[in-house]
Amino acid sequence: MSVKIGLMFTNAGPFGSAEGAAAIAEAADANNIESLWTVEHVVIPTDYQSAYPYSADGKMPGPENMPIVDPLIWLTWAAAHSERVKLATGILILPQRNPLVLAKEVASLDFMSKGRVLLGIGVGWLEEEFKALDVPFARRGARTDDYVAALRELWTQDDSTHSGEFCTFEKVKSYPKPAQGSVPIIVGGHSPAAARRAGRLGDGFFPAQPNDLDNLLDIMRTTAEKEGRDPSAIEVTTGGLPTPDFIKKLEDQGVHRIVVPPPAFTPDTIGAALERLQDSLA
Repeated sequence: MSVKIGLMFTNAGPFGSAEGAAAIAEAADANNIESLWTVEHVVIPTDYQSAYPYSADGKMPGPENMPIVDPLIWLTWAAAHSERVKLATGILILPQRNPLVLAKEVASLDFMSKGRVLLGIGVGWLEEEFKALDVPFARRGARTDDYVAALRELWTQDDSTHSGEFCTFEKVKSYPKPAQGSVPIIVGGHSPAAARRAGRLGDGFFPAQPNDLDNLLDIMRTTAEKEGRDPSAIEVTTGGLPTPDFIKKLEDQGVHRIVVPPPAFTPDTIGAALERLQDSLA
């Protein structure tokens, strides 16, 4: 099977605790799970009106007071309890972050984990959260593009300099550098704008749901070609039910990875559940 299997929503719910993070990281290593994916919200404003794009009722699954552990802190804990599994954000809301601080945090995690980080990014959808953080919601896409360039400059250059609309710095040193030289940036989103962004500047593309996937991949690949980039080098991740027939379909579409929720609800059962999952795909 060439499509890799990752676990999604790992830092929320039953695996958001220290014990849960350790258990799922150890079980992922033992059962050939390729990656662990975390979600992010700094705050969830009470009775928000912005429409969550992945549900019919416009609301996120679960209660508004469900703990969502900071993704980078959760992944650090998971890294300390594993040796192989990749550590991914799916996604981190990039325009809400200070890019210099984030570059240091992500590079440090990659350095300490020996090159296992995947930085999935998104522009965000929850306007009320942006307001609470005092970050403009308007033009968050342009801010995201600017921050991506800043991150890569800080990760790869000795004396880093960047002059952008939203972020500017000159001749600064940011160490440690990532163990893998840079950190793959995976553009999340289920819209033509996200597909174009992935084609322009992404190392990967992560439309979370498989519906309309052919169209989005076509937009991503066409954009990459216009930018002089090789579209086949952009790794594609999506979600869905991990059945052999569905995975074969994804392979035919050029998908490299499928992410699924953990197939267990308690830390003490995750190992056996992952073993059963792998057996069902053998």
